[in-house]
Amino acid sequence: MLFMPIIWLFYEENGLTIADLFIIQSIYSVAIALIEIPSGYVADVLGRKNSMIIGMFLGFIGMIIYSFSFGFEGFLAAALCLGIGQSFISGSDTALMYDSLMQLNRSKEFIKLEGRTISMGNLAEAFAFIVGGLLAEISLRTPFYAQIGIAFIGFLVALLLVEPTTEKLKDGRTKPWKNIKNIIRFSLKENKTLRYYIFYSAIIGAGTLTMAWFSQPYFMSIGIDNKFYFGLLGAILNLAVAIPSFYAHKIEEQINTRTILILILVLICSCYFALGYNSSLWGLLILLLFYITRGIATPVLRDYMNRHIPSEMRATVMSIRSFIIRIVFASTSPFFGYVADVYSLQQAILLSGILFLIIGGISLLFLLSKNVKSY
Repeated sequence: MLFMPIIWLFYEENGLTIADLFIIQSIYSVAIALIEIPSGYVADVLGRKNSMIIGMFLGFIGMIIYSFSFGFEGFLAAALCLGIGQSFISGSDTALMYDSLMQLNRSKEFIKLEGRTISMGNLAEAFAFIVGGLLAEISLRTPFYAQIGIAFIGFLVALLLVEPTTEKLKDGRTKPWKNIKNIIRFSLKENKTLRYYIFYSAIIGAGTLTMAWFSQPYFMSIGIDNKFYFGLLGAILNLAVAIPSFYAHKIEEQINTRTILILILVLICSCYFALGYNSSLWGLLILLLFYITRGIATPVLRDYMNRHIPSEMRATVMSIRSFIIRIVFASTSPFFGYVADVYSLQQAILLSGILFLIIGGISLLFLLSKNVKSY
């Protein structure tokens, strides 16, 4: 993701506002939401590898569109292409890893290996933030050109994946909508523990996604506008995700499940409130704590969810989680962008924290009421 450290500067250079940024990301999220569950079903029926190949190819096309666009419409088209591609990857990657481990009788290692995967991804992104910031010194468009090559490499790597042997859905190809309806009913109605895990995990996911898009405008609000510093700070924040993700399995072993679930929400919302009242360089330490919490939350919550999902519907159920993340983000981010433009960025961040505390707290109470096990 070489372009991420300068994405806001790139938008601004091409005449877009914070509101425009959030509108594009909102539409992007709606596009993902609409195709998220069907794409997860495609992965369960046609194979997770095939789904990821489709997703990586669309990502490659999306980067080409981004590189040669100069305004709102072009950036929106690129974001939509990337979003649809991401929906084919989302859920398929986690399902492929979990089922591969099940086939090897190593499913207990999922959180350890998922944590390492997230850690490696964020280490790579930390490196990319530095390189992207340096490339941006040539021009803000240069990181996008370089990203085309990286996206193509990702597509080639997807071709080399190995599909595990898994149980397939009955009538998977002939009755897709009926099966999708049954999976939604199972995960959101019949299995109540899974339902609350899905909602809680999705709300935390929406909270971390929202903060990711607030971070660069926040850098500028405290006087940081140098491209290299943007890249360096992005690298540090990604390292803050990478290190705890690598050790997430050990953290999970040491802390009670209920305690972890409560701590995740408390820390996420506390960081929102602290940033909402802070507009100095000290805010960078608060962002660091936020990203550390994210590094623990992602692998832990995915592990908890996977323990309740049957193999033949794993990718679809994980896509339901992503669907909810995108719906929450798409329905709230334009408003937050409007508040940031008309009032202040701090007020927008504060309102975000209040929202995630309320809906996250409600979902957490329902989850804890199910007497969740300590794993």
